[in-house]
Formats: sequence, C-alpha cells, structure tokens
Amino acid sequence: MLKTTITNKFDLLWTLNLFGTAVGAGVLFLPINAGMGGFWPLIAIMLLVGPMTYFSHRALSRFVLSSSKPGSDITEVVEEHFGQGAGKIITLLYFFAIFPILLIYGNGITNTVESFIINQLGLNAPNRILLSFVLIASLISVMLMSEKIMLKMTELLVYPLVFILFSLSIYLIPQWNTAMLHQMPDAASFIGTLWITIPVLVFSFNHSPAISCFSQSQQREYQSPELTERHASRALKNTSTLLLFFVMFFVFSCVLTLTPEDLVQAKAQNISILSFLANKFDNPYISYFGPLVAFLAITSSFFGHYLGAREGIQGLYLKFSGKQGITNRKKLNFFTALFFLLTLWAVAIINPSILGLIESIGGPIIAAILFLMPMYAVRKVPAMARYQGYASNVFVTVMGMIAISAVVYGLFY
Repeated sequence: MLKTTITNKFDLLWTLNLFGTAVGAGVLFLPINAGMGGFWPLIAIMLLVGPMTYFSHRALSRFVLSSSKPGSDITEVVEEHFGQGAGKIITLLYFFAIFPILLIYGNGITNTVESFIINQLGLNAPNRILLSFVLIASLISVMLMSEKIMLKMTELLVYPLVFILFSLSIYLIPQWNTAMLHQMPDAASFIGTLWITIPVLVFSFNHSPAISCFSQSQQREYQSPELTERHASRALKNTSTLLLFFVMFFVFSCVLTLTPEDLVQAKAQNISILSFLANKFDNPYISYFGPLVAFLAITSSFFGHYLGAREGIQGLYLKFSGKQGITNRKKLNFFTALFFLLTLWAVAIINPSILGLIESIGGPIIAAILFLMPMYAVRKVPAMARYQGYASNVFVTVMGMIAISAVVYGLFY
C-alpha cells in the first residue's frame, strides 16, 4: 500500500512537470492564434488535439524505453536503432530544435519581470545585465539539484498556474456572447483553418523535450518494463487530459468573450489575450495576471526544455568526442549548465527580435521527431514491432504530416 501511494505521488509530480513543460508563455497568445479561424473549427481541433498529444508523446516515450540498455536517453536510443551517422544528425537536429526555445525563455522571463517592475510596480527600470543574470542563474541552479527538487519546484509553480487559468476562464463566463457562433465558414475555409491551426495547438501542447528524461525516470522508479510502460502511459494520458481541459477551457472562454473583430484587432496589436481583455473591459486587475501567468508558465516550461536541450548538447559532445561511457556525468552537467548560463545571459542582454523566427524554423524538426520518428521505428525497429497494427499509428503519422506541412507552409507564405 505504501509503495502505491509513493508511486502515485511520483506519477503526479511528473504529470505536473510535463504539463508545465507544455504550457509556456504562449498560452497568453493561444486564444488569439487558435480562435482567429472561428468557433466551429476550434471545436473540431479540440476533438483532434487530445488524441494527437497523447498518442504522439506515448510513442516517443515507448521509443526511448525500447533500448536494450536501460537508462539510455533519446540520443543514445537513436544511435542504437539507426546507427552512428543517423544518430549524430538526429541528435544535432534535436538540440537545435529545443535550444532556441530555451533562449526565448531566458529572454522572455527577463522581459516579463522587467516589464512588471516598470509598469505594475511603477519603479525605475532595473539593470538588465544584473536582472537577467539573477533570473537565469536561479533557474539553472534548480536544474543542477536533484530530480526530486526539480519536480517539487515544478509542482509549486504549476498549481497556481492551473488555478489562475481556471479562475480566469470562470471569471469571463458572464461576458460570453454568441458572435463567434454565427461565423459559419464554408467547407474550403473550414478545412484550411483546421490545417493552419493544428500546429498552433500541437506545439502549445508539446512536452516532448522532457519525454526522454521522464521515461528514464519512470524506468528507474519501476524497474519492470511492463510496469514502466503502464505508469508512463498513465502519466502521459493524465497530462494530455489536464492540458485539454484547462488550456482549451481558457481558450474557449476567451474566444467566446470576444468577437471575430476583436481577435483580428488583438492579433494586429500583437499583445497577449489578458492585456487585450484588460483594455477592452477597462479592468486593470486582469492585466496583473498577465505577467504572473507568463512568469509561472515560462519558469515551469523552462525546466522541461532544459532537460531536452541538456540531453541534446551532451549527446552531441559524447558522440563527436567518442567518450561515451567514460564521462563523469556530474562534471558534464556542470559544464553544460555553465554553457547555458553564458549563452542565455548573452541573448537576454542583447534582447534580439529574431528569436521567434528561429523557433519557427525548429518547429518542423521537433514535429518530425515527435510524430514521424517513433512511427518509422515501429515499422523498422524489431524492439518496437509489437506496436504495429494499431489505428493510432496511422492517426499519428497522418496528423504529424499535416502539422509539418502547415508549419512549412507558414514559414514561406
């Protein structure tokens, strides 16, 4: 009985960590980006995004767990299944898909705190060099601690994040209107809206950077392959359910509060949904939640993306240096943290405007790794052959190709 209690708590902590990884500051722009196509396409997308999120992340977790060497991370599993050459290429792509997001979060949390100090507290602008160093060093220091402390910190961040999102969704209900319900797109517009919007929600629900570390942690906790897979699948299903309910409830509540014209205006102003709502209803209290939600979301998402970026850069070092199996992991973690501290700090000081573009370029790569690579492994890797023949495989492959095609289209048009 005691073991059951402990493992349930363990799974809950990882569920919250994965939830926090997915919900970045982009949640404040998600209602605008997802709601632009109207209410009815959003209903269809909601029905698709839950299964897409769960089946794709479960497949990636199974891929990590398919290694013949327990404890292998995703970069080691890729090399084991696809060879050294492919392993180096995929590891390189994996790192450069996640690392820019980490740069954005280091820059974003500096901007969020700086803006809060100036606009909400009415104080003078702090020294950006010092502020960014303190914030980024604090985040990275948590990642140098034990996994247990990192999970506990995430838990403390995610609970208020969930509470605020849910409270705001409830608070907006009296303001709901039927304007969105009357916007009926024709068949071509409906399909086009679905195609363009699917990647927005897929990447808003994406927690793949933490999946490798999550799978390894489950493996250490449960030992047995059957128990590991069962508990990992349950945690991933719970994560997808939490994301679907709390995030989509927030999206729908915001969309139903606004008119199609409002969303177009919010998009043109390039401000968060809470800032727009605060201006529209002349409610300064709503605007105070914007920086708070952004701070909680960036911090919790930072931890999960740090795990993925750390795996990527360490995998690159081990593969290109040929020192696999003989490296001091604690020392490697320290130098990795130092590299991230210096690069994130430099970017936060410079505050460049091209980070969003870099993140967009990494979108198709992370989508390919999340959706297509595990499905290819199911067909080609003997250790994953037992997962063949399921309809969910076809679903993940098709939706992955749709998501990637829409992202690529968005980059050039």
